Amino acid sequence: MKWLVDFLFRSSIGRKVVMSLSGLFLIAFLVVHLLGNLQLLAYDGGRQFNLYAYFMTHNPLIKTTSYLLYLTILLHAIQGISLAWANRKAKGRTYAVSSNAPISSFSKYMIHFGMIIFIFLGLHMYQFWLQMKMGNAPVLSYPGTDHPVQDLNALVVEAFANPYYVGIYVVSMFALGLHLWHGFQSAFQTLGLNHPKYNGLIRMVGKMYAVAVAVGFAVIPVILFFRQV
Repeated sequence: MKWLVDFLFRSSIGRKVVMSLSGLFLIAFLVVHLLGNLQLLAYDGGRQFNLYAYFMTHNPLIKTTSYLLYLTILLHAIQGISLAWANRKAKGRTYAVSSNAPISSFSKYMIHFGMIIFIFLGLHMYQFWLQMKMGNAPVLSYPGTDHPVQDLNALVVEAFANPYYVGIYVVSMFALGLHLWHGFQSAFQTLGLNHPKYNGLIRMVGKMYAVAVAVGFAVIPVILFFRQV
């Protein structure tokens, strides 16, 4: 067991493997999170999103998975900073997937994009997750349900009435898109899941995914803001 811990958390290759595996887990999570958040755009007074949020916060399996998600985010951030520091110290440059891989203009700034995203996550958790946990959202009941739900839709709409927060959100999603633009394909490369026959397809899917996720998240606050103007 000690050799595995040493490999995953002390060797350069092992840390890159951890970065790739945690990154792929987060890539999958973002798809689910985006699909859930898009329900904010429904013209139903927030019913669909509020019921979705209630299910996500009360389902035991999903609640357990959420702890794994928090751990994965921290692990991904810590390993990324560790790799960036080691590479800067050894070679005078920031994180790249492998020493023999060409360094794209995005890969040189992966750590910077990552730091922007991590800071945004702190603000995001405070703005929504903490307010939900503290019970600061209004509580209402819907016909056909046997339990009250927090009106998290109202909490989100109120936050996105602030143009400064909308701007911060959009800029952060731009950073996320750039992070994913390089990170998607580099995760496959690090894990050895690359082949000349499929590399082009992986790059194309990765770029399409990065654009779709970044734009998908960014349009939500913009639309909600202009609905209130």
